[in-house]
Amino acid sequence: MTAQSANSASKTPAVANAVDSRSPFVRLTDLIAGIEPGKPVINLSVGEPQHPIPPFVGPVMAAHLNEFGRYPANKGLEVFRKAVAAWLAGRYRLPRPVDFEHEVLVLNGTREGLFLAAIAATRYVAPRVGKPAVLIPNPFYAAYSAGALAAGCEPVYLPATRESGFLPDLDALDEALLKRTVALYLASPSNPQGAVASSAYLEKLASLARKYGFLVFADECYCEIYSTDKPAGMLETSGPDFANVIVFHSLSKRSNLPGLRVGFAAGDKNFLRQYLELRNVAAPQVPAPAQHVGVAAYGDETHVEENRRLYNIKFDLADQIIGDRYGYTRPAGGFFLWLDVSKNGGSEVATKRLWQEAGVRVVPGRYLAREQADGSNPGADFIRVAMVQDSEATAEAMHRIVAVLG
Repeated sequence: MTAQSANSASKTPAVANAVDSRSPFVRLTDLIAGIEPGKPVINLSVGEPQHPIPPFVGPVMAAHLNEFGRYPANKGLEVFRKAVAAWLAGRYRLPRPVDFEHEVLVLNGTREGLFLAAIAATRYVAPRVGKPAVLIPNPFYAAYSAGALAAGCEPVYLPATRESGFLPDLDALDEALLKRTVALYLASPSNPQGAVASSAYLEKLASLARKYGFLVFADECYCEIYSTDKPAGMLETSGPDFANVIVFHSLSKRSNLPGLRVGFAAGDKNFLRQYLELRNVAAPQVPAPAQHVGVAAYGDETHVEENRRLYNIKFDLADQIIGDRYGYTRPAGGFFLWLDVSKNGGSEVATKRLWQEAGVRVVPGRYLAREQADGSNPGADFIRVAMVQDSEATAEAMHRIVAVLG
């Protein structure tokens, strides 16, 4: 199936079915098991930032080592929540300042926060009309689907294809589905396509959430990695009370600290109160020294600007090396290439060839998506390439990709 036919065939939302729901990386390991890489390995499969960590991390951690000896509050240190509120006010055009006391919670990164949010949502929203549903962009981050299933909801996968700007088509959502929706997950910039939602798109989504009484879980962890324009934020468009909207942020991508496991949720204080009740019994606290590193990170933009510069260098290289091959256009945000390999046998065939002939490890787009009701898969014709290595290794990997795939 070509990319064009997959896009034209994937208007219908998909529901959970019997497809392989394992981690994309477990499936990738199985796909290439027993195949020797043709050249020294360059791993561009996992979205794990490889740029240097900020220089302040060690000194800040060392200054607060004694705080490892105490249990921190689950909601987060006051100094951390104040730092987050101040950062949000500086980064976005908010209708009013965020209340650090009631509208911010610390998280162990975004993955566990996004997962538990679906469970909390089922306890918070009013009874649905029909089977409770969680709407998920397709392709998607695996935590969304896992959270929906753990919450006892029906995952409904919304095709995010080239024809819809690689974001779910909000106009395609019918009223019956919206009335049974508990929550809708949205990533902007999106993973894997790098699409950025406009302010008008976000305003429309917030309006739908308020009208039908569901929650929007806005995954904004790639918001500081962009080429030209800063991505808009969901809190900018959700009204003065941030009703029905929660944003999720992490230091993993912004500050090259994936191992720190520090992030936050902010937004609707009524939901966050219910969310905190669940987290108090189900989620581990974030160590206080790590939160102090977060305070320093959200108070410093120099390392973020340098991080963004390094990614832009690699996308400049992609513009030169990849050019107009594989449907490539420079993404508005994020650090992935989403390459159309329909002419190379599709995502799994291309992935195996790149490993066997070039030693380049990427992820088949099929593993990042689910089949739609019509049987099409929005990721089947694509591979995801994470631009996380240094510029030299990244350039070498892209030259190898072109050499193998043509």
